[in-house]
Amino acid sequence: MKDILDFAKEILLERMQPDGVFADFTMGNGHDTLYFAKYLTQGHVYAFDVQQQALTSTEKLLRENGGFSNVTLIHDSHSNLDQYIREPLDAAIFNLGYLPGSDKTVTTQCDTTLMALDKAVHQLKVGGVVVVIIYPGHKEGAHEAQMVEEFCAKLDKHTFNTYKYALLNKSNPPYIVAAEKFIPRNRYTGELLG
Repeated sequence: MKDILDFAKEILLERMQPDGVFADFTMGNGHDTLYFAKYLTQGHVYAFDVQQQALTSTEKLLRENGGFSNVTLIHDSHSNLDQYIREPLDAAIFNLGYLPGSDKTVTTQCDTTLMALDKAVHQLKVGGVVVVIIYPGHKEGAHEAQMVEEFCAKLDKHTFNTYKYALLNKSNPPYIVAAEKFIPRNRYTGELLG
C-alpha cells in the first residue's frame, strides 16, 4: 500500500495535465510545491504559507533543483487565495498541522482553513479535486478534522463527490478527505443534467 502522502499525490495527478493550475495551500518545506512544479511544465503552481521559514526553505529547495519560473510563492494566509489566484484550479492540497522541524504550537487554524477550503472547492474546474491531509492527533488537528469532514459532507451532492481515506487499525493516524467537482450526468444514459 502507498504512504498517505504518496496516495494524496496520486489522487491529484489523476486530475492534472502538464499545463494545469495547482495550489499548495500549506507550503511547509516545499516538497509538494517542488513535486508539482516538476510535473506542471507548462502550468503553474501557487504555494501559500504564513511563516517566513516556510518560504525560505521552499525557495532554497526550488533553487537547489534548478529553479522554477512556473511557481509563485505567497507569504500570506491561504484564506486570501482569491487575491492571488484568478484562474480555475485543476487541483489543490492542504497538508494541515505544523511546519515539520519547527514550533509545533504554530499550526493551521480552523477558521482560516475553512475559509480557504470553501474558496478552493468553488474555484475548481470541473473534474478538479482538493485533497486535505488531516492530522487529528493534536488538539487543533482534531478540531480541523471535524470541521473539514462537516464542510465536505455538506457540499452539494449534484456538483461534488467527497471522500474519506483512512487507516482503520491505528490510533489517530493522518488521513485524507477529498472533494471532487464533477459534471452531473444521468447515471443510466450518461446525458448531462441541468
